Amino acid sequence: MYDIISIGDTTTDVFLEIDQATVNCTIKKEICQFCVDYANKIPVNKMFRLYGVGNAANSAVGSARMGLKTAIYTIIGKDMPGTEAKKNFQREKVSCKFLKFDKEKETNHSTVLNFDGERTILVYHEPRKYSLPRLGKTKWVYFTSLADGHEVLHKQLTNYIKKSGAKLAFNPGTYQIKEGLKILKPILAVTEVLSVNRYEAETLLKNDGNIADLLKEFYNLGVKKVVITDGPKGSYTYDGEEMYKLGIFDTPVVERTGAGDAYTTAFVGALVLGHNIKTAMCWGSFNSSSVVQHVGAQSGLLNLEDIEKMCSEYSSFKPKKYKG
Repeated sequence: MYDIISIGDTTTDVFLEIDQATVNCTIKKEICQFCVDYANKIPVNKMFRLYGVGNAANSAVGSARMGLKTAIYTIIGKDMPGTEAKKNFQREKVSCKFLKFDKEKETNHSTVLNFDGERTILVYHEPRKYSLPRLGKTKWVYFTSLADGHEVLHKQLTNYIKKSGAKLAFNPGTYQIKEGLKILKPILAVTEVLSVNRYEAETLLKNDGNIADLLKEFYNLGVKKVVITDGPKGSYTYDGEEMYKLGIFDTPVVERTGAGDAYTTAFVGALVLGHNIKTAMCWGSFNSSSVVQHVGAQSGLLNLEDIEKMCSEYSSFKPKKYKG
């Protein structure tokens, strides 16, 4: 039996570090725009290329580093980036039993523009023919970002969760958020952990109210544990009994790609290992704080020993009850 199986797309990330750009924000900084000179050549200071990344891949690698027996269902191109992605999974001890090669399409690609510690990502997803494989037994499933055409998985995965008794962690990607709440309701009804950022929560619920309202609304849709991250303000959770808030664990930031994946991966990992929701929040924050100190989403992912050591060293870093 697996501890967790990640389901989602895999991509190649190309990081471009630039310093000739500006950021224009509204007065309250609710909306910011990344600006470069139009029709001009923009110098790039550094370039990095990482294979076998993306939400599902990052979660699978992070789970494996925590000692969980992990597999991934993903579709990659029969090309060099796809081959390198598979090597990355094997190196990280992620089972490739459910990995599929697409002989007709290339591996997905993202270009990450890194400026002043923040990232703007240009994402390209190849259309895929998704179909849930026979997963067998697993304690948890981690369901995340996919391209257009993934809708068939919703019914398949919902049926699998109901029949198998596995717990579902859902961290929706861009295309899933765009589908809207009506399409996602059936899968939310069988979700153990939903993890979204505040913007995603407001978009799905069409509600720009306070965090407490957002948490309760998702819970009322059937989600058992709701997690909403809110950038520098930290994270919030609700399990139907108590709401908690935890600020960020402040560390120097090199690049923020994968911070959300790292948080949710460690949060779910803590639950898989039998910890409570407050401990899970700490694990998520520690893992996220480590990832942002590195370029890319996987270099800073912590192993179980590292996380437990941080919990011991920073025992005063704990969630507090949140009243909204």
